[in-house]
Amino acid sequence: MLATFNAAVFVVLWSTGFVVARAITPFADPNLFLLARFSGTALLFAIAALVARTAWPTGQDFGKHLFAGALLQGVYLGAGYWAVAQGQSAGVMALLGALQPLLTAAVAAPLFGERLSRRGWAGMALGLVGVALVLEPKLTAAAMPTAHGNVPSWLVAVISVLAVVAITAGTLFQKTSLAKADIRSASAVQNSGAAIVAAILALALGEHRWIPSPQLWASLAWGIVMLSGVSVTLLVWMVRRGDASRATALLFLAPPLAALEGYFGFGERLLPVQVAGFVAALAGVWLARSGRR
Repeated sequence: MLATFNAAVFVVLWSTGFVVARAITPFADPNLFLLARFSGTALLFAIAALVARTAWPTGQDFGKHLFAGALLQGVYLGAGYWAVAQGQSAGVMALLGALQPLLTAAVAAPLFGERLSRRGWAGMALGLVGVALVLEPKLTAAAMPTAHGNVPSWLVAVISVLAVVAITAGTLFQKTSLAKADIRSASAVQNSGAAIVAAILALALGEHRWIPSPQLWASLAWGIVMLSGVSVTLLVWMVRRGDASRATALLFLAPPLAALEGYFGFGERLLPVQVAGFVAALAGVWLARSGRR
């Protein structure tokens, strides 16, 4: 019962990630916002770890946690928020991130001996079909308008693939020796790693725009507490306690919610083919989660 509740909370919170990216676009540059978000979450977890007097990662483990956090949030969200800042749909960007379960399942098998049954792989395949259906209208576009000119669709695709590889690697790292660390101190270090990536990207891209507004501060608070704080911690907790492929299969459920949030919050269009893709993705999650050897 607790596992089901945690899974439901994780999916709902995770789905809001790129909606937040869309909400802050008029007020702040993406990596500058992520720097504030990751730094705030790192501070919260550091305080929690100090109050509880938990052990902290040291030596090589400290570096591994920094690297895992850099991949899990820094590189993945840095690339994803950049795409959203160029005008990418919140639902589509979330669907690109939903490719992670397929890659996770493929890599987890040889690394950790996690194997899905035919039913599970059928669910993953059905989820991929759903992703393809929802992405189809966007993939036909030759370019995306941005404030800096036209960004070729192939460049957005390449960056999106790199983002998916990064979050997959960061997730699988949680199954290694890093799982022995207390999740509070580990989260503080990993969010620090993500903050370092955000700072590097903000400097490299010359980001400096920060226009204070209630919407920006509310988005930052939500990002610190609910996204980097609760949802990412739940993902790490689920990966630690179970199969990485089954845990990340839940990400197929985030895109339908993100698209609905984009529809109601920003008036983004939902075509019939995309709705069909959502249904396929939902069915794929059910099969993938129930298909275990």
